Amino acid sequence: MPNDPVRERRGEWAFVGLGANLGDARATLTQALEGLAALPGVSQLKASPMYRTAPVDAGGPDYVNAVARLRTTLAPLELLDALQAIEARHGRVRSVRNAPRTLDLDLLLYGDLQLELPTLAVPHPRLHERAFVLAPLSDLAPDWPVPGLGSVASLLSRLPAQRIERLDP
Repeated sequence: MPNDPVRERRGEWAFVGLGANLGDARATLTQALEGLAALPGVSQLKASPMYRTAPVDAGGPDYVNAVARLRTTLAPLELLDALQAIEARHGRVRSVRNAPRTLDLDLLLYGDLQLELPTLAVPHPRLHERAFVLAPLSDLAPDWPVPGLGSVASLLSRLPAQRIERLDP
């Protein structure tokens, strides 16, 4: 990706999905948000309320999910590396797809960027299928355009019913 001096100077809005279903999931998400806020190159972090959701395509306990909006001067792959480092500090083990996890951090959106790499796809490829992403994302930015798909609110309104319970006001 070529350097964009405007993007590097002022930063870009990014949205990160957070989820956990092992241990004290709410405390883990709170700690992960603190870790995100402390990253060099990250500012203006705001978190959605937390939600309890059923696992998708997997067994195990319910998840606690949230979304964070942040301003970042980190490039997308640098931000992904930072997210994976936070996951590792919380004991994340990548065993099998959709396995229960201590912490999952997904880069959902990075401005209006559309990117498909072996290690990162933005927008997140299943964002539009998941209430546990769209509901908290809608709390932060209902009118945000998801490149190629429409606004967050319109995607949420078209989603089939999924079990989701808001935990925070």
